[in-house]
Amino acid sequence: MTFTEIADRVWVTRRPWYDVTTTVVGGERGLVVVDTHASTVAGRALADDVRALGAGEVVAVVNTHWHLDHTLGNGAFREGWPGVAIHAHEETAAELERGAEAARQEYAGEPADPHHDEVLATPVVVPDQTFSSARVLDLGDRALELVHPGRAHTAGDLVLRVPDADVLVAGDLVESSAPPSFGDDSWPMDWPLSLDIVLGLTTSASVVVPGHGPVVDRDFVEEQRNQIGVVAETARDLASRGVPVADALDAAEWPWPREHLRTAVERAYAQLPRSQRRLPLI
Repeated sequence: MTFTEIADRVWVTRRPWYDVTTTVVGGERGLVVVDTHASTVAGRALADDVRALGAGEVVAVVNTHWHLDHTLGNGAFREGWPGVAIHAHEETAAELERGAEAARQEYAGEPADPHHDEVLATPVVVPDQTFSSARVLDLGDRALELVHPGRAHTAGDLVLRVPDADVLVAGDLVESSAPPSFGDDSWPMDWPLSLDIVLGLTTSASVVVPGHGPVVDRDFVEEQRNQIGVVAETARDLASRGVPVADALDAAEWPWPREHLRTAVERAYAQLPRSQRRLPLI
C-alpha cells in the first residue's frame, strides 16, 4: 500500500481490509499518524509504509474513535516508536478499555475469517493522552487542531484539522464508500449537530478525509449531514405520533435502505426524551 499526498505534507492511504483510511501529517518536528488499522500485523505494515515516506519520525498517534479498525494497530506504532504519545478524546479511551475485549471476541466466533488469529493475538493499547473538548499538537512550523464536535458515530469522535493546508480528517463522522455506520454505540439524534460543528471548521475549498472511502469536499459533508438529519427527524416525528419502534422502518421514507437503518432508528428512539414519545398507537 502506498500513500497519496492530498495537500502539503498530508498523506492518505486506504487499506483494503475494512476500506479504512489512515492519514499522516508532517511538520518540522515529525509525523502525526491518524488511526492505526485493525491489528498488530496490519499496524506493522502501515508503519512500514509510513517509514517509506521518508518524511521523518512519528511523534504522535491520534485515534479518531475507539473502534477496532482504527485502534488495534496502536501497539505496532509503540513498537516502532517506543513511548510515542497516543491522543484521543477521553471517552474514546474509556470505550476502548471497556469494549475492546468484547469486540475482539466476536472474532472468536468467526474462525473462518482470514484475520481471526491476528485480531485475537493483538493486545489493546489504550490512548494515554486524552482531552475533553479540544487540543493543539505543535509540529513546529504548523499546528494541528483536535476537536471533539460532540457525539455522533460514537461518544468520543474527534476530527483533526490542518488549518494551513485546509484539510480536515473526519474519522467515521463522514463515510464516502458506504452510508454512515450506525452501530449500537452511535448517537443519531446528536450526529447532525456534531456535523454542523464540523462544517464550521471547513471552507468551500476544504479537503475532507472520511474514515472510509475517498476524500471528499465540504458539499459532500453537508449532504451527508442533511441525510443523517432526515433519519433523526423522521424518527422523532414517528415517535411523537406514537408509531412503535418495531414499525418505524416501514412507516416512512428513508435516505438509505431500511436494512442499513434498523439500529439507527432503535438508537434514535432510545435517545428521545419521554416527552417526545407518545404511547404506541393501537
